[in-house]
Amino acid sequence: MIIQDVISHLENLAPLSYAEDFDNVGLLVGDKNTKLTGVLVTLDTLEPVVDEAIEKNCNLIVSFHPIIFKGLKKLTGSTYVERVVMKALKHDIAIFAIHTALDNALYGVNDMICNQLKLNNKQILIPQSGTIKKLTTYVPVDEAESLRNALFEAGAGNIGNYSNCSFNIDGTGTYKANSNANPTKGEIEKTHFEKETILTVIYPKHQEKQILDTLFNTHSYEEVAYEITTIENKNQHIGIGMIGELTNEMTEEAFLTYLKEKMNTKCVRHSTLLGKPIKKVAVLGGSGSFAIPAAKDTDADVFITADLKYHDFFSAENKLLLTDIGHYESEQYTKNGLVAYLKKKITNFAIILSTINTNPVKYF
Repeated sequence: MIIQDVISHLENLAPLSYAEDFDNVGLLVGDKNTKLTGVLVTLDTLEPVVDEAIEKNCNLIVSFHPIIFKGLKKLTGSTYVERVVMKALKHDIAIFAIHTALDNALYGVNDMICNQLKLNNKQILIPQSGTIKKLTTYVPVDEAESLRNALFEAGAGNIGNYSNCSFNIDGTGTYKANSNANPTKGEIEKTHFEKETILTVIYPKHQEKQILDTLFNTHSYEEVAYEITTIENKNQHIGIGMIGELTNEMTEEAFLTYLKEKMNTKCVRHSTLLGKPIKKVAVLGGSGSFAIPAAKDTDADVFITADLKYHDFFSAENKLLLTDIGHYESEQYTKNGLVAYLKKKITNFAIILSTINTNPVKYF
């Protein structure tokens, strides 16, 4: 195997095209064509993590957070970021970061939190917009069914809980081939009239290449007419945060105790207790204050996130319980989930969970 093989599995889980614009995901250090010796999975790539990779003969570090977030202008070892990159380069260790691509994945960070809390009926909290594309093309009527089915097979035609979705209108297309053309239907220098179907299908944007490859490889025309637009529908399977339900409702006090235990945190900062039972739970790993309005809109009883500021707690407005369990604590099980996923996909190489606790926040 080469490093790219691992990357391909990771991108199937969390396509990088769904990462937030501000983020820096993907292969940050190294050559994707390098032969793989082993994979070390971590939440953060720090110097001790690189040392661990060296010790365990892993030449690929899969990191949740990107070590390079802002542009590097020099490599002198004056910062921890520069030292990590320099050491990785010196020892031919590649670093891949997945961050907000995994935040926005259906089976990503927030699904892992929901599983840790044993929540049911899970849904995306903030579905991502602008991620569904629409392909319209024109195909001879007698070829429409085969092309439609090929596009479905390639991943087109799925929206929400529905599959094999398309729209079809029959009409007549015209064209005249010049002397340099090689038409499959019609004759050179004669206007041809062809019964055609206008075929429209939707697809997730990360599958665009395979959808277009299928179109060109299946369509019989030498020149395929097509157009691509973005539709406004929210993608119910891509987005940040998640909502779920406890099997049995709890009191606020019992839930806070349960939360500390399940998320292995020493401290839960929270807004004023409301004396209401907890049943519906909204979660967002990492810094999630921006999602407080969305959690309210879902009528969640509690919102679990991290990095809430003083004034954020006022925005609970007696409508739900806000809880801050800590940034590291909210994402700590992410590396376990990645290891479990990669072990299912790759059975002949070592997939190792880093033993380094990279939490920069200490409690006294």
